[in-house]
Amino acid sequence: MAVENITMPQLGESVTEGTINSWLVKVGDHVEKYEPIADIMTDKVTAEVPSSFSGTISELLAEEGDTIAVGDVMCKIEVEQMEQVEATDDEINEEPPLLTTNRNDDDTSMKKRYSPAVLRLAQEHAIDLTIISGSGRGGRITRKDVERFIERGHTGEVNQEAVTEQTPSPVYERMAHDIEIPVKGVRKVIADHIVKSKTEIPHAWMTVEVDVTNLVNYRNKIKQSFKKNEGFNISYFSFFINAVTQALKEYPQLNSTWAGDKIIQRKDINISIAVAKEEELFVPVIKQADEKNIKAIARSVNDLATRARTGQLTNEDMQDGTFTVNNTGTFGSISSMGIINHPQGAILQVESIVKRPVVINNMIAIRDMVNLSLSLDHRILDGLVCGRFMARVKEILEQTSEETANVY
Repeated sequence: MAVENITMPQLGESVTEGTINSWLVKVGDHVEKYEPIADIMTDKVTAEVPSSFSGTISELLAEEGDTIAVGDVMCKIEVEQMEQVEATDDEINEEPPLLTTNRNDDDTSMKKRYSPAVLRLAQEHAIDLTIISGSGRGGRITRKDVERFIERGHTGEVNQEAVTEQTPSPVYERMAHDIEIPVKGVRKVIADHIVKSKTEIPHAWMTVEVDVTNLVNYRNKIKQSFKKNEGFNISYFSFFINAVTQALKEYPQLNSTWAGDKIIQRKDINISIAVAKEEELFVPVIKQADEKNIKAIARSVNDLATRARTGQLTNEDMQDGTFTVNNTGTFGSISSMGIINHPQGAILQVESIVKRPVVINNMIAIRDMVNLSLSLDHRILDGLVCGRFMARVKEILEQTSEETANVY
């Protein structure tokens, strides 16, 4: 029998880590090659990870809720071979760095191999891990062991040798009837991605006000016949995406990515859109959006949103986005500042269309108005090019009418 490593795969462009939502196997299970072994979440997609071998799962090196870097070992599997394969020093060193003592062959050989989740709980509750009995393989302490220890009201001094350097958790005084909600699963993936975006990207913002009265009148005129002919709705959002793609062709600087010592200006215009499903957030991509008319964009939006809400999005659907358009107006928002979808260079928030009094030719008129809010990466972009881009989007939208719109 040879022991092989199964590592965290890369589940999308720019994805550097994944969180184990749930294990689909346990130690001792026999799996066939390509059989799913874990449900993994990233900031871009939720996917099942298949086994790379046929064999018996011998060790799970992470717990549910743990985040693992791409390429790090998730678990080990015993693979039947004609001859025993002897591990080399390089293969041994592939094991992910965990806080350990020297490994022994007795029943407590795993006693001091602590996962990040276990260490985090121990630090938050000031628990000495050396006094907890582990129920895992080789006496390893699992997250559930620590949670049971906490439920019984036990605490202790933290064994400093067992706690890696981490950002301290905020201290708060728990009040009666407070509810503690663990940050895990989808929420943790979203939180980690947002922190990365905000800490790495120097954000700047600008907002323009757009008169979309003609657009609203045109869309209201065709929406019923469009739904009857095409089988899906023609939304305002499709018109906004169309205007953005036209402007990106004229100002390609906004269709760029920061890459450390260089800026990569993308040729393809692939628009990322946010779709929510209960507590999950997906950001599928409309590929080559600049080559589509409004009807084709509306079809893509409808298709991606439907598949996101029914759990049918694929990894490919989430990849290669170059610019994000976010429909915050769905929630009635009239002003917001989006967090850039790392590693893209900008995100545009489309706010709610509202009727407001506007001065036209020194007279007050009631018009349909919308705010467009741009968040930009100031390493890539400056106010001049972004101002011109926003002015062009505004111009396209204000000129959209029955005479100018390319719906079909």
